[in-house]
Amino acid sequence: MAPGLWRRMACWVYEGILLFGVMFLAGYLFGTLSQTRNAMDNRNALQAFLFVIFGIYFVWFWAKGQTLAMKTWNIRVVGRDGKAISQTRALGRYVLSWIWFIPPLVAAYPFHLSGAEVAVITVGWIAVWALLSRFQSEGQFWHDAWAGTRLVNSQPLSR
Repeated sequence: MAPGLWRRMACWVYEGILLFGVMFLAGYLFGTLSQTRNAMDNRNALQAFLFVIFGIYFVWFWAKGQTLAMKTWNIRVVGRDGKAISQTRALGRYVLSWIWFIPPLVAAYPFHLSGAEVAVITVGWIAVWALLSRFQSEGQFWHDAWAGTRLVNSQPLSR
């Protein structure tokens, strides 16, 4: 049985809070190693570095079944067969999961919008994309369907 939409989204928010710590440590490491003194220097290299670090984080934990946030919300990622996923499949899921962010950012880029306007467009896209999961036959997010993965309850919910 798939976890409910609100529980998956709550897990997603908690994951973002945890990723802030990962990003802080990775940013500190990058700044130290590259001797960057200004946050705007090496910005593109820092973004690429964080993309890789986040990829390592998610691929590692998803191949083991759960991130810390997923453990908290009793959610596990598995393949269509219900078994643990490989690191290759976890990497595919990571790349496909960027569909939550890339389309609104690409769409907003040519218009040189303010940060607040980009945030509103991104939040709107995330809401629409989450609601579109209702049209997926198993109620999974589309990146899971495309990656051949699904989210399941890791233990029965008590009533």
